[in-house]
Amino acid sequence: MAMPLHDPGSLMTLDEWIALPEDNSYRYELQEGVLLVSPRPTPRHQQAAYRLARQLDEQLPSGWDFLLDVEVVVRAEHPAIVRAPDLVVTKAGAADNRLVASDVMLAVEIISPGSRNVDLHLKPFEYADAGIPHYWLVDLDPPAPSITVFHLGAPDDGYVEAPATTGQLVTTLPLALCIDIPALVAPRS
Repeated sequence: MAMPLHDPGSLMTLDEWIALPEDNSYRYELQEGVLLVSPRPTPRHQQAAYRLARQLDEQLPSGWDFLLDVEVVVRAEHPAIVRAPDLVVTKAGAADNRLVASDVMLAVEIISPGSRNVDLHLKPFEYADAGIPHYWLVDLDPPAPSITVFHLGAPDDGYVEAPATTGQLVTTLPLALCIDIPALVAPRS
């Protein structure tokens, strides 16, 4: 007889989250103890994440690495928050399975249908509160794909948001990087 892993009338703990069986058919996140289940990203979304990862892979200095769709424990204390950014930049070898927020230097979210408000408003607050120094929000929708860059400001001020960039993103924070944004969605030549 199967036993429930969690009492549906209460908030899920981090230990209950960790005990969930592996399931790659959906994307799971934990938002203040509430289990969120969403469909896997669309092919366009996945392709953009892969192409961004390739560009980062060519430019990241030794000792740094990227991970795609990895779980990040944003807040371990109850009610727990676990997110699965589309891409993170972290020190090489930071974790085998799941990261904690202090392992993440840059979290990247690509806006999906149905995630715009969460990616634009809630996740920047959560990531800043957890001390993740940099957050990029990738918008693939017309008129042109863009990346909005956020970085931690003064203590307790949260993120400072730069205007959305189209074309090329050239930055020195968190590292010296040049991202060809249109290449994230361009047809193969």
